[in-house]
Parts: sequence; C-alpha cells; structure tokens
Amino acid sequence: MPERTAAVIGAGLGGLALAIRLQSAGIATTVFEKRDKPGGRAYVYHDDGFIFDAGPTVITDPDCLRKLWTLSGRRMEDYVTLLPVAPFYQLCWEDGFRFDYADDQAAIDRQIAAKSPADVDGYRRFLAYSRDVYAEGYEKLGTVPFLHFRSMIKAAPQLARLQSWRSVYSMVAKFIKDDQLRQAFSFHTLLVGGNPFETSSIYALIHALERQGGVWFAKGGTGALVAGMVRLLEDLGGRVVMNAEVDRIETSGGQATGVTVGGVTTAFDMVASNADVVHTYDKLLGDPKGRKLAAKRHSMSLFVVYFGLRGKRPDLKHHMVLFGPRYRELIRDVFKTDGLADDFSLYLHAPSVTDDSLAPEGDSAYYVLSPVPHLGTADIDWDVAGPAYRDRILDYLEARYIPNLRRDLATVRHFTPFDFRDQLNAHHGSAFSIEPILTQSAWFRPHNRDDRLSNMYIVGAGTHPGAGIPGVVGSAEATAGLMIHG
Repeated sequence: MPERTAAVIGAGLGGLALAIRLQSAGIATTVFEKRDKPGGRAYVYHDDGFIFDAGPTVITDPDCLRKLWTLSGRRMEDYVTLLPVAPFYQLCWEDGFRFDYADDQAAIDRQIAAKSPADVDGYRRFLAYSRDVYAEGYEKLGTVPFLHFRSMIKAAPQLARLQSWRSVYSMVAKFIKDDQLRQAFSFHTLLVGGNPFETSSIYALIHALERQGGVWFAKGGTGALVAGMVRLLEDLGGRVVMNAEVDRIETSGGQATGVTVGGVTTAFDMVASNADVVHTYDKLLGDPKGRKLAAKRHSMSLFVVYFGLRGKRPDLKHHMVLFGPRYRELIRDVFKTDGLADDFSLYLHAPSVTDDSLAPEGDSAYYVLSPVPHLGTADIDWDVAGPAYRDRILDYLEARYIPNLRRDLATVRHFTPFDFRDQLNAHHGSAFSIEPILTQSAWFRPHNRDDRLSNMYIVGAGTHPGAGIPGVVGSAEATAGLMIHG
C-alpha cells in the first residue's frame, strides 16, 4: 500500500507539532511556510548581534513538548535545552508593590500575608479550584477533539460544576479580596488572548498548569525550540519548505485534493492548516464559513518593542508584568474601545537574565509588549501611531524600571497589529485568533476536522483547545489523532 501523504500549511508551533506526529506515524508530511524562517508567531529576529524571539516566551507543561520526541524513541534533551525560570513572573505596580510568583507555597503565603492576611486561605482555596479545573479541562479535554455537540453535552456536567459560565476574574474575586492580588491571579488569560473579565473560569487552569509543570525557557530562545522541532521532523523524514505561501487548497467531491503554491499544484491525501482560521476558510478554501468566522469575537492584538541594551540589568527578572494605573478599565479599552488608551500595562521579557547567549558579550536583550485593540475594534494607522507609541513605552520603562535605557540603547524594532495582519495573515491583526470565551470554546470553536471536507483539518490557536504553547501543541495531538486513525 502506498505511503499516505499530508500537507501542513504554516510552520508555527502547532503546525510543526502536528507534522512531527504525522511523520512519526508513517505519513509523509510536507510543511509549507510563507516566511523565510519557521516558527510563525515564534519567529526570530537577528539584529546587531542580538537575538529576539518574536512571540511566545513562556513555556509551560514541557511534557506536552517532550511527547513529540518520545513518539519516535528520541530524547528532547538531544535537540533542545529547557532552562527553569524563577520566579515565574515578577508582578509590579506603580505604587511600588512587587509580587514574586513561583512554585514556592511558603514564599507565596508569606507575600500574601504581608499584603492581605485574610487572603492566605483564599489563595489556597483558589489554587485548589484551579487544580480541579486543570484536571477536568486540561488533562481530560485538552487533547480531545470536539467534533460533535454530544461531546459538549458529555462534558457539560463537569463544566457546570466548575461554574464555567463565570469569568476568571469573578472566580478569583470569590476567593481573594485584595485588589492587586486579584490582578495577580487573573491576568494569565491575557497570555492566551482572553479578557479576564469575560473569559470562562475554565482558563483559571493556567495557574495550576504553571504550578504543576513550572515555567521554562529554551536555551537560545523559543526559536531554538522551533529549530529543534524542525530538526526532529527532518530526522524523521519530513520536509519544511520556506518562502512557500499557499495560494489555495484544492478541493473536489467533498475532499481536499492538494495545495497550490506559486501556481504549482501538488496532490496530497490530507491537508491541515496552521494558518489563521479566517484566512484558511476565506482565502485558501473560498468557503462562506470564512465570513462567519470573521464575524466571531477575536482576541486583542499586541504592540511589541524588541530592544538591545549595552550592559546588563541584573535587578530585572526574566518575566515581568508591569501593571499600569488602571486594570479593569484598561482591559475594557483594549477589547472594546475605538482608540488607544493613554496608559498601558506591559509584559517585559528580559531573557538575558537566564541566558546570556541572546546578546553580545556583556549586553542584554529584551522585548516589551502592550496589549492593544485589534483592527476591527480600533481603526488606528499604526504606520503613524507605531513610532510614537514605541517611544512612549520606552520612556515609561526608563522612568520606572530601566534607568539610562536611552543612553544604552543599541538596537530597537517594533511589531504592530498591521504586522500581525500582513505577515501572519491574522484576521483584524488579532494576536491569538478567536477570543476564548465560553461560547467560542471546545465544540463552539472551529473544529479540528472540517465538517464538510472529510480530509481537511485545522491545527493551532484557532481550533480546540486554543492559544498558548500547550494549547497549540494540544491541538496538534487532537488533530493528529483524527488524521492518523480517521
């Protein structure tokens, strides 16, 4: 019997994880990537000796990645080195309060007791709830495809027991009274594109996920993880073709028959798309479903500044969340307001704290991101607004967290919602695809297998279970199961 063949569109983490699973199962797999390097949102920039991860930097649940190697009897450690990050995050507020969040119960209790003694027990109860949600929502359902509504009905009793209709923030607030601590334990949904005031409390599982598996960083950057995945795929006999933008997915008789790249059509037995789901259905398939997906609620976008500094900043932590003066109101502006807020909350990534290979000797690499509205929410001309917004962010960092930033600035670049739209084909420039609210989760998300084309599949942030590295790697497991076993 001839070997089955599969095309995967997009060499993001989800697409690569899927390709590895297919190739391990003996399906000859080719990945087509539009850009000149693999990674998708996990692209890499090299500027003046500095290495910048373009996108995801927080690796949780390393076991979900390790499984990709063990499938073929290989060891992840032979391809990529993961370094533990401690603390997981340092959370900072403008009044000077700082909270080091790590998997150290005594340290967490001590810090909570110093801030709000009544919340020590409340945090313990929130952690227990988070672990319960993790067991039900992640371990049991995170890699299971929701192709039929009955699978949603089956999960419904547990989702109801866990009060999944409540928001993450309201669930945190049920257990914790202090306003800043409520922010500390609810911001995580922003890491997967969700508004903590509207995202289902199921996503509180992220807290338990981090406590369970730790927070890690790939030595050499997330790009080194991508490179390790590409090498594994190629060692297994798979192919990744760069500078190969797919023009369309060919279909005939209720089947996907192949892909056309640069006017040349290649036949495949199966096709999977790791591209943006709206782009996949609207542009690649010419399917009316594209318009329906475009009308769904999409995650916010991001504005990211990558910069290198002369010298090191040993007082910074690897991951820092810098809360601005407003929390609920700022998040409302990001998700719902046509315009750019005057203030911001920022995520500052300082990987040189953990890994000195990302900058020239003695120097340090950074990126800072600000959640901003997507282009469907706020019609901002980022070609004009971008440079000014970048300067506002750098000035803020210099004033509060990185003295002499301007004096020591060696290189800088930024990435706007226009770049998400144009370079990543992201609908509205959304950074995380379809927003993870309850009515757009599990069965309500685009399915891992198309409902009409029996050999057309979806992988990545736009399908179940959603965004984030564990999410897209979990989607690859769910999708691969369908492709391998039917």
